[in-house]
Amino acid sequence: MKPYIAIIHQEGDSAYGVSFPDAPGCFSAADELDDLFAMATEALEGWTEGMIEEGLPIPPTRDLSEIMSDPEWAESFADAVLVIALPPPRARSTQQAA
Repeated sequence: MKPYIAIIHQEGDSAYGVSFPDAPGCFSAADELDDLFAMATEALEGWTEGMIEEGLPIPPTRDLSEIMSDPEWAESFADAVLVIALPPPRARSTQQAA
């Protein structure tokens, strides 16, 4: 299973914002870079659990190259501070195995 790509932005001295192209509506923020991975992981886990609880389909993840060529997300990479990949939450693997 492909990881989730997260795009990290920061404007000035603000918190780092995290968005997930393949997890619509899932986002997070962290004041410090050191907290970024934990906050992003927590947001992705919560989003996945919410999707499962609502009985909604979880969109498939895409390769970084696919996301970068997506017109909706292409511009987000121009001013990104970081681009990270996170493994799919365990809840997702459990749902797909069922």
